[in-house]
Amino acid sequence: MVMNDLFNENDAVLSVDPSNRLYFSGVETSFGIVLLTAETKYFLTDFRYASAIKRKLKDFEIIITEKERVYADVDDILDSCSVKTVGYEDEYWSVSSFKTLKKELKKYELKPISAEIRAMRAIKTPEEIEKMRAAQALTETALDKVLSKLKVGVRERDIAAELSYQFISLGADREAFESIVAFGENSADCHHIAGDRKLCKNEIVLFDIGAKLNGYCSDMTRTFFFGEASQRFAELHNIVTKAQLYVLKHIKAGITGAEADMMAREFIKANGYEKEFGHSLGHSLGIDIHEGPSCSKNNTAPLPENAVVTIEPGVYISDYGGVRMEDMVVIKKGGIENLTKYRKTYII
Repeated sequence: MVMNDLFNENDAVLSVDPSNRLYFSGVETSFGIVLLTAETKYFLTDFRYASAIKRKLKDFEIIITEKERVYADVDDILDSCSVKTVGYEDEYWSVSSFKTLKKELKKYELKPISAEIRAMRAIKTPEEIEKMRAAQALTETALDKVLSKLKVGVRERDIAAELSYQFISLGADREAFESIVAFGENSADCHHIAGDRKLCKNEIVLFDIGAKLNGYCSDMTRTFFFGEASQRFAELHNIVTKAQLYVLKHIKAGITGAEADMMAREFIKANGYEKEFGHSLGHSLGIDIHEGPSCSKNNTAPLPENAVVTIEPGVYISDYGGVRMEDMVVIKKGGIENLTKYRKTYII
């Protein structure tokens, strides 16, 4: 899927979704519309972003407007270009907002294009991959700096706050998502929210973290043991790591998301933890932390070349803890390029 495919059945493309606006323009605003025709690209926004947009977007026609009149300006542009059909993001609009859109642009035939945009965004360009590589490198540097802060009595929220500081200090736009910092039994909660739980000697420490840099996300999980690792933990860590390494060795373009998921699931099942691996193997990411395609049992479509996905098997035991290992990889015809360079050992 390439940009021109959007114009096969549409004279213009209207993008309001913030992530899609960033994808098409390279800039992020809280209010704006990207309007594309085969000949011209338009960015409509208000006074707050006027200076920045004019400075950053040299290949767009910039229209400074107001929320109350933005669709009148869109209508004027469409009318001047003799547009008849407009592609719109059908998966973004609420019912009430879509009613407004239809009313304001009643002269034009509106055609849904969310699926087409999603397919475009699934295949990353070399420039997008480089941005994600840089975001991942920053994430790994931040984790190294934070590990030295682990000590008996420190709270999960203290470490999460330190991660936030390190991300921004190192140059990130922000966190890609709320950092998961889980001590002890909390590591069995896949999406744990860092709280007041204090770190004790000889227990699990799980990090699921990522930075957003130049508009693109990274995502990585590592599970450590603070103190002298028990045999039980060492065995769990070994099973999860081997499951991930098996997938990393065999996954490639053309394999379905379901087949990739099954690789890890069967390995973990064979080691006695079928019910303790309750989530999908991974997800795609880019501008958003969760995009398509997924590596899940529900995705029977082939993974495309240059999709960027996470490979993150895990085992979670209630009242004990969990182990997850997550890398971010580029799907290639003959295998993968792993953007994650961080060590897989659990010794802090």
